[in-house]
Order: sequence, then structure tokens, then C-alpha cells
Amino acid sequence: MKFVDEAAITVEAGDGGNGCVGFRREKYVPFGGPDGGDGGDGGHVYAVGNEEINTLADFRFTRRFAAKRGENGRGANCTGARGDDCVIQMPLGTVIQDMETGETIGELTNHGQKVMVAHGGWHGIGNARYKSSTNRAPRQFTPGKPGDRRKLRLELKLLADVGLAGMPNAGKSSLISAVSAAKPKVADYPFTTLHPNLGVVRVGPAESFVMVDVPGLIEGAADGVGLGHQFLRHLQRTRLILHLVEPENAIGESAAERVRKIDAELEQYGEAVAAIPRWLVLTKTDILGEELAAEELSELVESLTWTGPVYAVSSHSGDGTKTLMRDIYEHLKTMDADEIEGDDEAVG
Repeated sequence: MKFVDEAAITVEAGDGGNGCVGFRREKYVPFGGPDGGDGGDGGHVYAVGNEEINTLADFRFTRRFAAKRGENGRGANCTGARGDDCVIQMPLGTVIQDMETGETIGELTNHGQKVMVAHGGWHGIGNARYKSSTNRAPRQFTPGKPGDRRKLRLELKLLADVGLAGMPNAGKSSLISAVSAAKPKVADYPFTTLHPNLGVVRVGPAESFVMVDVPGLIEGAADGVGLGHQFLRHLQRTRLILHLVEPENAIGESAAERVRKIDAELEQYGEAVAAIPRWLVLTKTDILGEELAAEELSELVESLTWTGPVYAVSSHSGDGTKTLMRDIYEHLKTMDADEIEGDDEAVG
């Protein structure tokens, strides 16, 4: 199925039911009086996070979602039934925006999380509510209020611990296929990856993390050039970015030059991405051999004055991949511990 990370839908909450005008008419009851009941409230529309859904593809075909209308009130003081709610299942990481106002209604980050996207209309009031000592036979009633109608823009930002960034053919798809069960397309031409791929990396029986591979970036990606700009949003939710770079390039660009270009695009895209820690990974080291790969990595670090962690790996032979994945897991575990400690200090 084609990966879809944007969609537009229309949601309609149910209208409230009308109030009823009624009078009690029974034999041997000379003073029956008004008995018109209230209407029922209209149903709401909810968006619910579902971890079993990965894309917004279903919304290509179904774009209108409506809750049920509340029933009208009836005589004998019978209140109309409330309209049924409409529940829309969406993948985790979905950002919901009102297309007319630009307001962000909510973000679905947890399984089962529920966000109301359209409020049902209030019920109308029956004439029994209007009776008084001076108004013994009221004929007033109110109609139900209309429910919300909204056009929504859905934007999916994948929830992953680690994101892979780099130019086309940097070895991102090869790496995620080597360390996880993900099977993205791998080929020796640019822009092989046309949509993000998620993979679960397991480093132990109960030790794992989620990695996302996004399409290759090129210079100008932050301004809409190439394919990667459509998917840069998926890096915003990650906690660590692996910047992958291959040692050789068909057009003669040095590895350091390519790293600088992608760094500039990540910085330009926004603070949310720029603030995420980045590790440098030299890929395809099996082409160079162990000694040349070490020299290439040393020259790369020196040229960039890189101060963060650096690794050299080969997805083909597996050299360095286990060490990298283990270090990533330990880093994420440390981040989790720091977050818990920070929350405890805030509570204290």
C-alpha cells in the first residue's frame, strides 16, 4: 500500500433533537397540562489513536465522517435519545488541524488517546419546561442546535526513536534492512526510497527501539527541492538522528561537503529538528577496507571539526552495526532515565 502522510477530511457532528409541544390528554384527568419532552443531544466526532494503523491511506477513499442526530422529544415527557458518536481511528503521530482557522485541534501520540474534533449540537427544550403558575398551557419550544461542521487537515509525523538522514544512496535503506525486519527497496540509483520506512531494532530479548528511514535529502530540501522535504516532518519526533554519508560519490563531492549540505538543510527546516542530537555514520566501509575506512573517517572528523559520536559501518558485511545499535539503545535508555529524574524533581 502506498504510504500516505497527509489527508483532508470533513467531519459533521450530529444536530440536537428538537423539543416537543405536547399536552396530556387522558380520560378522567381534567388538568393534564403540558408534557412535551426535550430533544436528545447530537453525537460528537472523536479521533482516536490506534497503534495498529501506520498510514492515512484509508482517508483517500472515505473523506466524510458524520455522527448521528439527536432524536426529537416526544409527549408524555419522553426525552429524545442522544445521537451516537462517530469514532475515527487514526495512526499515532497524527496532527489534526482545522483547515479554515489553522488551529491545531490535537495530536495523537498514545494508543487509545481520544480527541474531540467536532461537538454535537445541544438538545432543544420541550414545552413542559415552560409551564408556570402564569403560563399553564405553554406552546413554546426550542429547536436543537446544529452540530459542528469542520474541514480537517491530517498530517502524520511518524513516532520513532531514531531517524536516518543523508543524501540519496547514502545507505539508509540498507542499514535499516540490515538491523531490523523492515524491507525497503534497495538499489544502486538515487531516490530509491520514495516513502518512510519504520523498523524495530532489537538488541536484546526485551531491548529494542524504533528507527525510521526517510527519502534522501538534497540541497534545497527545506525549501521544497527533491523528495525528502515532504518527509522531514518525520524527523521532528525522533530523539536521535543518524547522519549517514558514503565515502565515495559519483559526482566527486567530498563526504565532508555532503555532510555540511545536509546539516544546513536540517538547520534551515526548523528548530525542532536542529535541536535533536546527531551522530555521524560513515557507511559502505566494505568498499574501502578497514584501514582506508579508518583513514576516511579520521579525515572526515578533522575536516568537519565534528565533536559528536562517529561510527563506520557496513550494512553488507555487518561490520560495526551491532556496536552502533547497542550504543544507540544505551543512549536512549540514558535519555529515558534523565527524563524520569527530571519529572521527579519537578514533582518534588
